[in-house]
Amino acid sequence: MSNYQLKVDNIFEEIKIIDAHSVGLQFPEGLKIYATSVAKRIENETGADVIISGDISFGACDVSDTSMKGMVDLLVHFGHTPLQLEYDVPILFVEAQFQLNVIPAIKESLNLLKNYKTIGLVTNTQHLHILEETANFLEKEGKTVIMKQGQGTRKAQVLGCNFSAVEDLPVDVYLYVGSGNFHPLGIKLSTHKPVIIADPYRNEARNIDQFADRILRIRFARITKAKEAKRFGIIVSSKKGQLRLELAKNLKSMIHKEGKEAYIILMDHISPELLVPFMDLDAFIVTACPRIAIDDANMYKKPLLTPEELLIILDKKKWEDYKIDEIRIC
Repeated sequence: MSNYQLKVDNIFEEIKIIDAHSVGLQFPEGLKIYATSVAKRIENETGADVIISGDISFGACDVSDTSMKGMVDLLVHFGHTPLQLEYDVPILFVEAQFQLNVIPAIKESLNLLKNYKTIGLVTNTQHLHILEETANFLEKEGKTVIMKQGQGTRKAQVLGCNFSAVEDLPVDVYLYVGSGNFHPLGIKLSTHKPVIIADPYRNEARNIDQFADRILRIRFARITKAKEAKRFGIIVSSKKGQLRLELAKNLKSMIHKEGKEAYIILMDHISPELLVPFMDLDAFIVTACPRIAIDDANMYKKPLLTPEELLIILDKKKWEDYKIDEIRIC
């Protein structure tokens, strides 16, 4: 299917094993265009009824098991690797493996890597299967490649909320294979080491520094503005992989000890429109997905902050120690 391979045959086998009569399908946005063709194959080849989730899915932390409980015998979640969560229905995770050649992008990265000997190699779910090929190529170029399994992740895998695979590695630089900037940004802020992106979608390589500097300026401005806040909203997600109620309660207690107000707000999805009724508050702390506060910052009229940023506001952490907020499930 285009640039990705979906192992659909595994679905047929699982349907037969558990004798599923109704099957749910859940796709991330980039793969949702294949939903009806996959549903058609399943119905034609197994006779099972298929229900497609039309909701946005942000990852394995955001699975439709609760909403489809009682509707399906099996839920198939595409594009992500499983987290160690208890789901309400049986879940089959089907990876979407990137199929194009990544070596041209790795070759492009060599010029940016020329002053570094030891490389920490990392990627996301879609590119895990090409890491050995990538490591072999880099080693033939005289590089030493180090990969590590993180807490609750596979070897060399980083998530948008889990950068444990890059902790304490004795490397000079990190090479991230994939597209986008958020994962490399997290690696940069977690390790304070150089990070190079090898983008196989564009066959190009780039340094994350300029993007990181811009994001840090934006975050500093949000934190500075929120230092004046007297009333905080602490947003808690009802999604299993993002639910951090105890953290929210601890943050509320910290805020109260500073003589300020704090209110916990439970939300399934977070958007500017849904926060309109709460505009009497001065700032919001997001204990859900860490990407929300950073990726969508410009959409919100009031500062939208991470728990890590609240610690800076309350003078419990220094700006120089700034890191991306993480959710680690193991």
